[in-house]
Amino acid sequence: MAADAAEAVELRGALVRLRRATGLPVAFGGLVEPGRQHVRISELSGTATAALSALAVSSGNGLGGKAVALARPCAVTDYSASRQISHEYDIAVATEGLCSVVAVPVVVRRRVRGVLYGALRTVQPLGDRTLGAAVAAARDVEQALVVRDEAQGLLTVARQPTAGMETAAWEEVREAHGALRALAPRIVDPALRAELLEACGRLVGAAANEPGRGAGTGAGADARAVTLAPREVDVLACVAAGVTNAGVAERLGLRPETVKGYLRSAMRKLGAHTRLEAVVAARRAGLLP
Repeated sequence: MAADAAEAVELRGALVRLRRATGLPVAFGGLVEPGRQHVRISELSGTATAALSALAVSSGNGLGGKAVALARPCAVTDYSASRQISHEYDIAVATEGLCSVVAVPVVVRRRVRGVLYGALRTVQPLGDRTLGAAVAAARDVEQALVVRDEAQGLLTVARQPTAGMETAAWEEVREAHGALRALAPRIVDPALRAELLEACGRLVGAAANEPGRGAGTGAGADARAVTLAPREVDVLACVAAGVTNAGVAERLGLRPETVKGYLRSAMRKLGAHTRLEAVVAARRAGLLP
């Protein structure tokens, strides 16, 4: 799936979840266009007109532009009469009949990547529950963008020659691999989730060709014949990055006892007696980078 198409799916899903969680009749949003200083409204949910479609919102202008400039949520009870914002987009907002509006920035690595809006057609305050739901929807989009960025990074690494790659560089790759394996089950879009797991697989394949890959012993089973469950691989990927069992549980959204169960099962299949032996055996089996 192309990048903009996948992003559109994530935005659309976030807007639907925002409306469902709050009861707001209208939601819309968009991302910052590459190489430009504005957000282009690309996704609409519950709108009655096309007035907001493709609207370019510049940083600092209107409610969304204020949210971009401040990198924090902003809301107004009566958009057209508010003195807290500038009014470059009043015609589009009035055409759609919007009054109370909340705008939440999508922030990835301290950079604003887009804005989500929720709105009422009546003049009334938007409560904390509504604001919280809007923030949660924006966080969903942020997570999806992080995953896409990381997946693209993994694909880039996987396509590069690996001979002679420094140990420190591989450790960074393994940390990213573990983090992405942990994120994959949370991705709603199946195409994006499959793309992410494919990137992880490419990286593992590239690592298998790294000179000296077979170094290190300790696991007694024939590692190449081992098949692990996806969650067992997820746990070992985190362990390989140096994460404790408690940290693995937090990353994967599991109970610590469940993590221990997956780890014990993986160790048994790999013929390993320690966490380190299990990681080494899993790498030999081509299950980890």
